[in-house]
Amino acid sequence: MTQMLSLNNIELYYDHVYALKGVSIELSEGETVALIGANGAGKSSILRAITGLSPIASGEIHYQGNRLDGQNAADIVKQGIAMVPEGRRVFPYMSVKDNLLMGAFTRTNKVEINQSLESVLERFPRLRERYGQQASTLSGGEQQMMVIGRALMAKPKLLLLDEPSLGIAPKLVQDIARAIVSIGKEENVSVLLVEQNSRMALSISNRAYAMSTGSIALSGFSKDLINDDRIKAAYLGGDID
Repeated sequence: MTQMLSLNNIELYYDHVYALKGVSIELSEGETVALIGANGAGKSSILRAITGLSPIASGEIHYQGNRLDGQNAADIVKQGIAMVPEGRRVFPYMSVKDNLLMGAFTRTNKVEINQSLESVLERFPRLRERYGQQASTLSGGEQQMMVIGRALMAKPKLLLLDEPSLGIAPKLVQDIARAIVSIGKEENVSVLLVEQNSRMALSISNRAYAMSTGSIALSGFSKDLINDDRIKAAYLGGDID
């Protein structure tokens, strides 16, 4: 597989406190890669580094063969990288339709935008049912579907998901997990998934990196890691089959 993204020896800190210490990860085209670990392990900092929201102190980030670090966030988005932030970040007083259309702000072809909109509504039928409602009236799971749909409206090549299961009812977590799998397979979108729900993340990803206090503790194929005693002890203890 062709390499899409690589982070090489990344260091990042906030107010002189290191958030990432020599982190190196890679993701190939068509892959879903998970970043698992406890809150504060540095998972979200990796996404902020990729998107230019938090400048790195050292190291290099390459995307499709080009140097990414040092570019501003707006230019990074235009290269086909879309992020679904933790906490959903909806436009509460706008309709579901208008929230989705905000994801297509870099696009100009109205026919293709409408095709993407229909594709999102087919993927998330609940959004079609809530199409004219204000975003603030949706449940947490429905809002999460909407912000994933909003990201897909940008037609990304790489989708960054930050804790998509956080605060979501278990039934809708299953729906969102299935959607992540189908997005990767059907739309040829590579996915970098940050998740505290380690069992879910390992069950839907190809490979994974387990993080601890700003560093990579373990990495490998997800199907192997989910049966690894070290992963079970450190990351799966709180999860229930």
